[in-house]
Amino acid sequence: MLRKHGYTAAELLTILSARQLSDGQVVFAGVGIPLLAATLAQRLRCPGLTILFEGGVIGAFIEPGKLPPSTNDQRCTKRANMVLGSAEVLLLLQRGYVDVGFMGGAQVDQYGNLNSSFIGDPARPKTRLPGTGGGNDIASLAHMIVAMKHEKRRFVEHVDFVTSPGYLRGGDTRRASGLQVMSLNPGVSQEELQDNTGFPLAFAPHLGVTEPPTDQELALLHELDPERLYTA
Repeated sequence: MLRKHGYTAAELLTILSARQLSDGQVVFAGVGIPLLAATLAQRLRCPGLTILFEGGVIGAFIEPGKLPPSTNDQRCTKRANMVLGSAEVLLLLQRGYVDVGFMGGAQVDQYGNLNSSFIGDPARPKTRLPGTGGGNDIASLAHMIVAMKHEKRRFVEHVDFVTSPGYLRGGDTRRASGLQVMSLNPGVSQEELQDNTGFPLAFAPHLGVTEPPTDQELALLHELDPERLYTA
């Protein structure tokens, strides 16, 4: 559904994620919004960005309108530089060759810990989730971009299980790293953001407003995902 600004929340999330990437980086990107964001950045301003898939593909070229449904799909291998096994891909992380990894989950807490394992009591969980995959490796060995819908049930004080570590239980590491709310998306107030977060937020003294998507960013995003599979 289009918002009053002319773009969806998912489109905004994709574009803002793309803006965090730099030319020359190697980025671990799963399907959906992470892959869209990485491809958008690559086409607009980061031609030297290398996209890496957990399924083993390094440097794939994603065709507009042909987004792969999983990282094991053969569409991921088009014009790829190399195709490795999953173990070899994770070894690249351990050797320091990966700069950034996109992350998501059912829960994230105030220290950046992510839960994609289960919700509720570990002895009798209410919901079982897919688990870690390569998430723990990415969170431990690369810089993280957490791209997920902002809801109070997802942004919790403490995750039910630490699948992928952030700053664990904190201490002064969060403050020392400058992890504050630096800007608000257009039309979002501090009160609305806090109401949709399960822990107290720290707002920067000079709080900015996020630059809205440009016509060029939206046009290319729609070309990459014409059926709005991930950005509706």
